[in-house]
Parts: sequence; structure tokens; C-alpha cells
Amino acid sequence: MATTVNKATYNKAVNTSPFYAVQLRKFATYGLVTMFAVLFLLVYLSPLANMFMVAIRSQEQLSQTADSSIFPMGAKKYEYKGKQLPIFKVEIDGVTRELAQVSATRRSSVFIDPANPEAGEITWEGNWRTLEPVQVMEAHFENFAEAWELINFPRLMGNTLFIAVTGMIGTLLSCICVAYAFARFPIPGKNLMFIILLGTIILPGQVTLIPTYAFFASIKWTGTWLPLIVPHFFANAYNVFLLRQYFLTLPRELDEAAMIDGAGPFRILLNVIIPQSWAAIISVGVFHFVWSWNDFFGPLIYLLGQKELQPVSVGIQVFNFQYGQRPDLIQATSLMAMAIPVIIFFLAQRVFMRGVVITGVEK
Repeated sequence: MATTVNKATYNKAVNTSPFYAVQLRKFATYGLVTMFAVLFLLVYLSPLANMFMVAIRSQEQLSQTADSSIFPMGAKKYEYKGKQLPIFKVEIDGVTRELAQVSATRRSSVFIDPANPEAGEITWEGNWRTLEPVQVMEAHFENFAEAWELINFPRLMGNTLFIAVTGMIGTLLSCICVAYAFARFPIPGKNLMFIILLGTIILPGQVTLIPTYAFFASIKWTGTWLPLIVPHFFANAYNVFLLRQYFLTLPRELDEAAMIDGAGPFRILLNVIIPQSWAAIISVGVFHFVWSWNDFFGPLIYLLGQKELQPVSVGIQVFNFQYGQRPDLIQATSLMAMAIPVIIFFLAQRVFMRGVVITGVEK
């Protein structure tokens, strides 16, 4: 009987071993992929983490030696008779204790035990500079509030939001209409015009910089937001290409069904094309918003001397020149400037990534 049971158990183990082997390989594969993804993410985010660590340090902490902790560590203090005394690790009778330094000379120091101040003062013979100070985590989040006030962040944020949002609206309106025309209307020479439009992508902005600036200066638009907003109401090749490629994937039977119901081209665009294209439209909107938020050269040349109209990108650069000796404030302003684009990306992440895949990979 025992032999029969052992044989059955052996057969069961042999029959099920491939299943467990496959599961083990899957687990190992997923584990390795996850590990490399986490490592890549840590390496990719390490500069951002370093920015945050610098932003929450004080000037005293930033002046510490290079071998100090990357975390914002500060000297531990003990209040004694109205004074803040530093605490050191002191070895007395073979036992290391954390004692607060009351006074010090080159050959001896007077300490007091913070855990038992009633025991009185303790005299220690030796050079106190050889002692290791006790450090604790000491983050200075007030750097963000100080930077917020110094740089006048509400004004910069309002200027940037107005430029970015208005330009995004103009980009979406113009690019949707142009892409819709290229995707649906039987325009003579349409393909040639589309190729010419795509050719403008490779045209460097430096080539058109001087003529464009001269034109805006001649119509008295310099020193205003108009050169940063109005051109986006005339579409651009990159966004038109993304939207056109997406519109081409939509079946024309939908348009024909709407025509049978009496809908014209504009009605088809509003009720058929746009509701089916939110992934691509949101992608284009996020692309333009982030680009406009980070744009530095355009606002610099058109808003030179107009401090009250400058966006975040220019304001932070001016702030960096003025407070170059305060890296904590510089990093704090940079992190605050990154907050809104990062929040928008995470809020629209699902639709945004879907639009990127559809418009960029499949086509």
C-alpha cells in the first residue's frame, strides 16, 4: 500500500512540475523587470530628490563638509538657563553619553546631562573639538515660504497660467480645424500642402527669430503678451500632424451617418470627431501647456524690462542671478515651478499616455 501511494505521489509531482516551472519562470521574469524598473526610477528621480534635500536645508547645513549626510541634519540642542546648548557624545568611564556643553576651554569642558539635569554639572578633561556632535533631522520648510515671498510667486504663476492656457486654447482650436480639413476634406493639392507644412518642423527657430521680432516690433506688440499668444491661434505642424493621424483612424461611416441625419461639416466635427478624439486632443493640450510653461527665450526677448508681465521661467532665472548665494531658495523656487505641470500630467496621465501611443506609435 505504501508503495502505491509513493508511486501516485511521484506521478503527480512529475505531471505538475511543468506548471510550477512555468509559474516560477514568470515570477522570476516579473521580479527582474520590477527590480530594474525600480532601480531605473530611483536613478531617474535622484536629481529631483537632491533638489528637495537642498531646498529644505539651512545655509549652515549647506556649508557642512562634503562627507556629511545628504539629509538635512542639524545639531541637537538642549535649553539650559535660557541658552541653547549643543549636545556631544562624551565618553566617561568607558560609557558614551549624550551631554550638553555648558562651557569649554582648550583642555576641559563642563557638561550637563539633559536626561538628569538635577545631577549637576560634569567636568570632562580633553579637547572638546574631538567630540562628535549629536545630530537630528532638521528640515527647513520655511525656505519655500521665503522664496514664495521674495520671488512674488502668485504674480509669476498668474502670468504663466494666462499665457499657457490662452495659447493652449488657441492651439487646440486652430490645430483641430486644420487637422480636420487635412483628414476629411477633398482639397486639391492637399498632400503637397501637408508635406510643406511638415517641412516647417525642421526649420530652426533661430532662422525666423529676427524677422519675427522685427514684425512684432513694427506693430508695437513687444512688451506685451500678444507675441506669446496670438501665433498659437494659427496652428503648428507638429500638433496638426498628431491630430490628423488620429482623425484618419476614425471610420468615415460615422461621418456619412451624420450626413444622412442632416449634419454639416461643422456639426460632424463637434458631435462626431471631437468626442471620439479626446485622447489625442488632451495629449496635444498637455504638450503645449508644458512647452509654454517651460518657454524661456520667447518671454525673455518680448517681455524684456516688463517685470510685471514675466512668467515663471524668466522670473526664476532673474531670481537665480539675485540670490545665487542661496542654493536652498533657488531649488525651492524650481520645485514650486515644477508643481503645476507635474500635477497636470498625473491628472491626465491615463488619457495622455493613451493619446501618445495612438498618435505616435501605431501610426
